Amino acid sequence: MTYKEVLKIAQQQCVDLNISEQTALMLLLELSEMESHNLYYEYDNEMDDTLRIQFETNIQRILKQEPLAHVLGYEYFYGHKFIVNENVLIPRPETEELVANVLADYDTYFESQPITLIDVGCGSGAIALALKKEESKLNVYASDISLEAVEVSKQNAKQLEVDVDFLCGDMLQPFIDANIKVDILVSNPPYIPQDETMESSVVDYEPHVALFGGDDGLKFYRMIFEGAHKLLNEKSILAFEMGYNQSEAMEKEARKYFPDAKMETYKDINGKDRMFFIYNNLQTDMN
Repeated sequence: MTYKEVLKIAQQQCVDLNISEQTALMLLLELSEMESHNLYYEYDNEMDDTLRIQFETNIQRILKQEPLAHVLGYEYFYGHKFIVNENVLIPRPETEELVANVLADYDTYFESQPITLIDVGCGSGAIALALKKEESKLNVYASDISLEAVEVSKQNAKQLEVDVDFLCGDMLQPFIDANIKVDILVSNPPYIPQDETMESSVVDYEPHVALFGGDDGLKFYRMIFEGAHKLLNEKSILAFEMGYNQSEAMEKEARKYFPDAKMETYKDINGKDRMFFIYNNLQTDMN
């Protein structure tokens, strides 16, 4: 069978189960280690049996709603390949925008000076490692309550040759215990309300501890707001990813702990409110 024939069958199987046909294409590109234009030139050529069997076997996993990243064992984030498995949340494209905004604010407010940054609830380590990879002057620490997640983060740090210190513990506690003082606090905590319906590809394959944030989705933000003053230097930034409809509630909660701080909500590439930043004792005319 030709590349085109094998791919067409798989794409139709995906469509029949309401799975994007692009998933089949992405799988074939990754397994064949081709760029899309190279694959196009191969369309009418016969597919190698070994590749075809590998592709068809993995398509069956896709058809059972298993995420493509789990089938491959990795996901790309901020231009880098990250190991992922059932113990960590798969990094999302929207989170790349959180990284970009943090890097921009680092340049604006700290003028590229060496400072300390922490990533709370790091999962695969994607945020912390991408930030350190992009800006070597950052002194980066990251934590997760899951030891398995921390192990994945360490594997990614080794693979990417990035020096980040990973701690295992609940939210801010490991940083407090280590007496770490922080200039930038970044977190993409679980923010899905407990009773919200999710796609089976997410609920069945991704760790619930990394998804759900209590009745209103704000449980872990409250924990950070409440404890942050034990860590933060006088001038500091708190940067969060959040649910698209949580901006107003986030600011209301944050004002209890940072009444005079400047607060900003930033939209993602899809025009949805996705990031919430708190500028603590920083000049408001700089951003």
